[in-house]
Amino acid sequence: MSFQTGLSGLSAASQNLDIIGNNIANANTVGMKSSRGEFADLVASAIGAGGNSSVAGIGTAVASISQNFSQGNINITGNSLDVAINGGGFYQLTKTDGTTAYTRDGQFKLDKDGNIITNTGASVMGYPTDVTGATSSQTTQKLTIPTTAPIAAKQTANIITELNLDARAPIWNSVQPNTPMATYGTSLTTYDSQGKPIPVSLYFQRIDPANPPTPVLAGVTLPGVTTPATDQWAVYSGIDPTTAPLVGVLSFDASGTLSAVNTTFPPLNTATPPARKLTITPPQPSIIQPFDVSVDISKVTQYGVNFAITNLSQDGYTSGEFTGLSIDARGVITTRYSNGQTQKNGGMIALADFRNVQGLSPIGSGEYQETYKSGPVVLGKPTIGRYGELRSGAVEESNVDLTAELVNMMTAQRNYQANAQTIKTQDQIMSTLVNLR
Repeated sequence: MSFQTGLSGLSAASQNLDIIGNNIANANTVGMKSSRGEFADLVASAIGAGGNSSVAGIGTAVASISQNFSQGNINITGNSLDVAINGGGFYQLTKTDGTTAYTRDGQFKLDKDGNIITNTGASVMGYPTDVTGATSSQTTQKLTIPTTAPIAAKQTANIITELNLDARAPIWNSVQPNTPMATYGTSLTTYDSQGKPIPVSLYFQRIDPANPPTPVLAGVTLPGVTTPATDQWAVYSGIDPTTAPLVGVLSFDASGTLSAVNTTFPPLNTATPPARKLTITPPQPSIIQPFDVSVDISKVTQYGVNFAITNLSQDGYTSGEFTGLSIDARGVITTRYSNGQTQKNGGMIALADFRNVQGLSPIGSGEYQETYKSGPVVLGKPTIGRYGELRSGAVEESNVDLTAELVNMMTAQRNYQANAQTIKTQDQIMSTLVNLR
């Protein structure tokens, strides 16, 4: 009987060494989770033994190989497609054969079609999102980045201005020579529906409140400003300051705050607060239909300091090619384009979890498959509930403790030697019996 006992010990110690060796071999494997052998003793003729404590065991066997799913260290790589999970969850994958797998290895790539894949070619699954990053469906799909087609141009619809008009400036025609219109001016580039750049200039000219300009624009006569005002500035828009049409008159109170806006698009609005927008029409090439642009002037002030522009922006852009992407802690993919625009409609990486992760079946390459023991998959979003946050530009290192594994290897070696010694001793005893005469 001692031969079988020793053989079972040798087999168990050998399997233990295999497990330890696998841990050591994968000490640098991204997303690797260490394993350990769990052993159980074997007992012969246990039935009917009752409380008899003299029943000898017949050895040991590996009862289970369990994995340690504790968090690995986060290692910064700088690669935007490297993504580490800091906390609970697995990435959901669709393998090339159509089956579903799960992994903690976040070393992702882009294939020729813009699909986000793993090193084994499996597609990473996630939720579709709109341009703001909000999920548009709760059903996961393969994450695909539009790397080939450029994003369409957007026609300028709004301009935002933040500037100060110098309260010390004289009425433009009260001095000789008259103050040039370009003295208080600025310009920016707008875009038409085809993404063609159109330069637009804004000119500000201080005028006499008692004698406001009344030109005729598009068949509408600009009326005089009826609200009390300390100072007024006429606003012109065009390329050439000498021919730029008048688009409105700004009125300021004694504190330098905008108090009224007189404009032909639409007529004067005396509501409180006053309408704080002007409308301009950028000059157009002959093949493009003219379009109006709203100019937000709510943050225009008149203080006794130099004319200064703190913000001048617009919302149009030309078409742009894909240049790169980033992934935030919530798994939202933001794509970047050559026109300076970013969009968050690349999708959101989904995370999966299970009631019993020890029940997952490892299939190699750091991937696992769902089993009856693991329970059904539960999908969720990063940072919500039990799911961890994502770290782009980083990977989760193996959680193998190399020092502990080397000590375990020495212990397993001693166990192997000890079991071999029991066989050797039994052999010596058998030799003694055979040699009896």
